Amino acid sequence: MFGIIYIVLSLLAGKELAEILLFTGKNAQEAGSRNGQHKALCNQIWVLAAAAFGMGTLVFGWTTYMISWAASEAGAKKPLIYGNTAVLIITAVVLVLLYWKRYRKTGTVWTVADRKLISDSRAFRKECILFGFLLVFLTWIMFYVFYIRNGELYSGFSVYGDYAPHTAMMRSFSKGNNFPTEYPHFGGQDVKYHFMFQFLVGNLEFLGIRLDFAYNIESVLALLGFLMLLYSIAKRLTASLAAGILTLVLFFFRSSLSFFHFVTEHLQAKDLWATLRDNTTFIGYTTNENWGLWNFNVYLNQRHLAFGLLIVSLVIWLFMDWLDIGCAEEEKGIVWLRNRFFTKKAWRCICPENALMAGMFLGLTSFWNGAAVIGGLLILLGFAVFSDGKLDYLILAATSVIFSVLQTRIFIWGEAVSPSLYWGFLSDDKTLWGVLWYLIQMSGIFFVGAVVLVFLMKKRQQRAALISFLFPAAFAFFVSLTPDIAVNHKYIMISYAFTAIFWAWALMQLFQKKILHRIVAVLLAVCLTITGIYDFVVIIRNNGPGHRVSVNMNSDLTDWLEEHLTHEDLILTPEYSINEVTMSGVMMYMGWPYYAWSAGYDTYYRAAQAKTIYSTINKEELKKLVKQEKITYILYEEGMEYEQQYCREETIASVYKLVYETEDGRIRIYET
Repeated sequence: MFGIIYIVLSLLAGKELAEILLFTGKNAQEAGSRNGQHKALCNQIWVLAAAAFGMGTLVFGWTTYMISWAASEAGAKKPLIYGNTAVLIITAVVLVLLYWKRYRKTGTVWTVADRKLISDSRAFRKECILFGFLLVFLTWIMFYVFYIRNGELYSGFSVYGDYAPHTAMMRSFSKGNNFPTEYPHFGGQDVKYHFMFQFLVGNLEFLGIRLDFAYNIESVLALLGFLMLLYSIAKRLTASLAAGILTLVLFFFRSSLSFFHFVTEHLQAKDLWATLRDNTTFIGYTTNENWGLWNFNVYLNQRHLAFGLLIVSLVIWLFMDWLDIGCAEEEKGIVWLRNRFFTKKAWRCICPENALMAGMFLGLTSFWNGAAVIGGLLILLGFAVFSDGKLDYLILAATSVIFSVLQTRIFIWGEAVSPSLYWGFLSDDKTLWGVLWYLIQMSGIFFVGAVVLVFLMKKRQQRAALISFLFPAAFAFFVSLTPDIAVNHKYIMISYAFTAIFWAWALMQLFQKKILHRIVAVLLAVCLTITGIYDFVVIIRNNGPGHRVSVNMNSDLTDWLEEHLTHEDLILTPEYSINEVTMSGVMMYMGWPYYAWSAGYDTYYRAAQAKTIYSTINKEELKKLVKQEKITYILYEEGMEYEQQYCREETIASVYKLVYETEDGRIRIYET
């Protein structure tokens, strides 16, 4: 009940904030409308709906977190009670006073903006069907890969690896007191991974919404909100409802040469039909492509990415007003170039208050999904080149960076990222032609063809937007921010989502011409989607019955850990991924190493110490290491090995007290 109230109030509060951002700064919007008539064709109800969810969730999440942290520092054992109580009461009071004041003044609680949200009623009816379908589809697929039934949590094979650290973080809030926040798979240190979306879900579980419902509801709303904004941006840039819908199709189904390679390979092996029918692994012939790096599976296992992109899309929508001004078609050649860089108009502020507010919200998204914020800033950098009002972009960027840095100083010990030049991303051949061939193998004609589209477009605004949308992909091939270069795939996915707008535009342009052009359009559409369509088939197969990891949600082991361990405790365990231990939300000395390593933790050191603790026969060495590493509990699993090293329970048992044993005797826990 309280969880539903929390969501509803966050939406109402978000709506009020979104109206301030979207429907103030009229000077900028009216100036932009001179060159951006297509904005008037968009039903901005979808923009407002997405913005209401995003901004409300962002503000509610951070406010609840900070008040709860303060309560924890004051000694509260369940600090979320105080955070939620304060947020819900304050919001309810403010909204009641606001609505009462508005009703007395106008006779209604609705604002003037509410009556201007639907400009095309005919398109609105079609859009209701579209987004209604998407709501049903996204709800189905989110619950298909992650759900609880009869006391068992089921996670599909293609997603459970990512859910392991995410669910552990959620449970560290809903079942524990993770303030100041640590990373459950590498406890006792700072938190280097963006965690606020997981906090939100954990808080909703704390408020009474079952874990799978809390995770899936927020995930559906986040992805649906992003798709609403992506569609609205597409329609604004192309003035085509069909292009907006096709953009969403291209978003779901990726382009690649992999399917054609796959078919050729198995035709030669004469087992094509059987392989197509039975295959349950992602196809791909470039490094890590078989992880599902490039298909819709990313949005299923990285649920917080969609939320980050929702906020990014909202800011992009807002700053398209600035782009409209700078892309006036009546200015040509040198005149346009001079006016964009060497005049007061090009640099002076147009609407600094909107830029400041947008920068604040974008910066606050850093610990919801940092990659989305970086990708968004890169796109806005491209916008700034083509726009007037460059000081507004500077305000936006500076505010975003200040809020991001402030968060990293609070949560991270040391530097948040380690930027370095890294040419070629995941391509094996780092030559220019090798990287280009990798890009073609990975994305087919998508990115290479997008460069060609730049020269085919007649409208300056479209060219400017397309070039800007390619900036994150280019960044991925030149810079590394983390030890694992593979995480740069998110920047390419961000470029892919927005660049799909212009492929949709190109296909619609072709399809409106003669029969030969229509045939070409159909063939291009097949080339752009066939690999993604087959990937989606694999997603369904590889997360279906018999392809799911299950965890007992009524485990005595989980309950014991939740009851006896606190935030200050650190438990040494095998290198667990997702199981009854991680679902308790306790701080593990080191869970599955990849999660922590890719986030920037020194897993090699801890792996070596853990291996020694588990395998040593020297009692003094055991006691010294356990004290040094501040380990308060040691979990031993029958017959276990650690990093291929045989583990000796007898040494641990001779030094420390056994405090817990499962009924089947498989797991024993010692207190140090």
